[in-house]
Amino acid sequence: MAEPSPNTTTESSLGPSFSKRVAKTIKYRFQNYLDRSTPYVVGRWIFLLFEIFLYGLRVYYIKGYHIVTYALAIFILNLFIGFLSPIEDPEGEGPLLPTSDKGEFKPFMRRLPEFKFWYGNVKAVFTAFICTFIPVFNVPVFWPILLMYFFVLFILTMKRQIKHMLKHKYIPVSFGKKSYAKAPPVAGKGGIPKKLDKAG
Repeated sequence: MAEPSPNTTTESSLGPSFSKRVAKTIKYRFQNYLDRSTPYVVGRWIFLLFEIFLYGLRVYYIKGYHIVTYALAIFILNLFIGFLSPIEDPEGEGPLLPTSDKGEFKPFMRRLPEFKFWYGNVKAVFTAFICTFIPVFNVPVFWPILLMYFFVLFILTMKRQIKHMLKHKYIPVSFGKKSYAKAPPVAGKGGIPKKLDKAG
């Protein structure tokens, strides 16, 4: 089999194409901005509320795409349940959740962290907004039926989640470790505070 000439240019020698390099750069910069937004919790959620407001205006203006809105609501509800659930299932194997404050402090570990919950909502609302520009998703439907279905599903799902919380005695909130008052100094002779000798 003939070997390629040294002067022959191959795809591997050229490296990644221009489009791949641009896509990689955009991906890295987007991830960088995303990581930098992590500590700004209030700002991130304000942005999500503004995004939902724009989506609501869009749907109200065109008076359609109720199937898209219903699917968006179901997806957000699913994310919310993951946000409320512990990372370890108390009914399965693994460490149990603390049921009293006498043991070691263990913060509530969510199955879906706050940032992923927020980011999942942002992507879902943005995707739904894009779908409102695609006519194939505008399926005619009687929207009050979808609204009733969603409320029934929401009530049943939250009822099951609350029962799970009461059964295993946990709440999806961590308030941090308890802080204790500083112990007063040990009084020596004459009421003067006694300094503790350093060991060694």
